[in-house]
Amino acid sequence: MGGDAHSNELGDFLRARRGELRPADLGLAETGHRRRVAGLRREEVASLASISPDFYTRLEQGRRQPSEQVLDTLARVLGLSEEERDYAFELAGLGPARRPRPPQRVLPHLRRILDGLTTVPAVVIGLRTDILAWNPPAAALFTDFARLPRAERNFLRLVFLDPGVRSLYPEWERVAAAGVAQLRREAAQHPDDPELAALVDDLSSGDPDFRRWWAAHHVAVRGAGTHTIRHPRVGELTLDWAALVSTAVPSQQLFSWTAEPGSDSEARLRALAARA
Repeated sequence: MGGDAHSNELGDFLRARRGELRPADLGLAETGHRRRVAGLRREEVASLASISPDFYTRLEQGRRQPSEQVLDTLARVLGLSEEERDYAFELAGLGPARRPRPPQRVLPHLRRILDGLTTVPAVVIGLRTDILAWNPPAAALFTDFARLPRAERNFLRLVFLDPGVRSLYPEWERVAAAGVAQLRREAAQHPDDPELAALVDDLSSGDPDFRRWWAAHHVAVRGAGTHTIRHPRVGELTLDWAALVSTAVPSQQLFSWTAEPGSDSEARLRALAARA
């Protein structure tokens, strides 16, 4: 399909949606004069969208190409559904319509798993390493997440900027650099995430190591491994960690830390969990 035909299809679609609306639907006063055609006039749509009537006329005629911002505004003015909005963006050759991400909420079944792990520290991590939920052993192992403002409940932010969490890792550089590589991989998957960009800006300004590792463009995925944690209450722990991905919402991962059965680390981890 050629570009002109595509543009005319967009114009036909906008004209059809315009024809289904009455001035009262959008809070416009009826003039009392009989309309020659049903629906809103072009100049009314243009006024509500803060664009010129000439531009909107050319848009419906297929002689102008809308920007994402203009088409997004028109979708709001015309009251398009999500499906219609996506369709309009596709007709304009702009790809899927962008919309704000809904707030992350931990999946109920992951919450129940956390509640059932009474001796194993575990957290649910979402996009950008945001900490969505945790159990008492995890709070005892790392920090009291509940006391932190929601914006600071981010694992990578804590590793870099929280002195208490940072001091837990004798091999901090290895842990932190791996976290940066994992975030770099996520950034490629979500290049338009403003919250991820804000996190990168904060960490880049707050820590020179983050800035250097981010610029190196190393990438990694989360899987499993072993960390040493030097805890101020129970001493040194050698813990195996693993990330279990939810097939329902792949962006949510359940992280757990366990110790080898019968080891000193297991005994210390149980003692820590008992205090929690």
